[in-house]
Amino acid sequence: MPSMQRFTGKVAFITGAARGQGRAEAVRLAEEGADIIGIDICEKLPSTIYEGATSADLKETVRLVEATGRRMIATEADVRDFDGLSAALQAGVAELGRLDVVIANAGVCSAANSWEITAEQWKETIDINLTGVFHTAKAAIPILLEQGTGGSMIFTSSVAGLRGLPFVGHYVASKHGIVGLARTMANELGQHNIRVNTVHPNGVDSGMRPTDMTPYIAEHAHTLAPMFMNALSDPISQPEDIANAVAWLASDEARHVTGIQLPVDLGHLVR
Repeated sequence: MPSMQRFTGKVAFITGAARGQGRAEAVRLAEEGADIIGIDICEKLPSTIYEGATSADLKETVRLVEATGRRMIATEADVRDFDGLSAALQAGVAELGRLDVVIANAGVCSAANSWEITAEQWKETIDINLTGVFHTAKAAIPILLEQGTGGSMIFTSSVAGLRGLPFVGHYVASKHGIVGLARTMANELGQHNIRVNTVHPNGVDSGMRPTDMTPYIAEHAHTLAPMFMNALSDPISQPEDIANAVAWLASDEARHVTGIQLPVDLGHLVR
């Protein structure tokens, strides 16, 4: 357990909390004193080839948070459903008393050439990855403003939010959109001491594995393979690597940091 207690008396809202980065972030903040409000859709999505999180996964996140001595209010909810998301957040705040940290983490990924992306793939990706982040912020900001004590919002983008990664055009568009939204909100909310930042992982061992990208990479290896290379030797990040960065951004140690794009990418963007 971390020796620091940077979140004692604070409450964090995390989307996509059932597994992967969302679970790691919930546990990390709980280890440092936070109570957690978490949501996850807990089902497989039509556009993906990998399995979705389950109700059992979300219950396991609750168990891990409670093992730290903190509380977690968990709800199965879809970030595309603003009313359902907002109700889950408000119920959590009513139970836990306040809101300090917002982590918009829920996401989805599939692969295809840009011109071959189906209308269904495009809509599902944009609706979850971008509109879902907007819904999360839209539900949380009025609560933070009413409290009047500031706060930290962190949106999970990707290295694909900072470069034109091939074969995931819909994902790239959604993750670039998150960056623009965060920058605007950082300007709008700075006067209220609410900070808004994005974090940019590369590959993370989180359960979201778009292996349908592999044939495209193999086909274009002679021209595009360098775009998928990292400077560091580890082949993939662990969810805890991202949670460590998110915990810093959420903490008062980063109180003068807003509107930034923080890569946690194994040196991917430096290549």
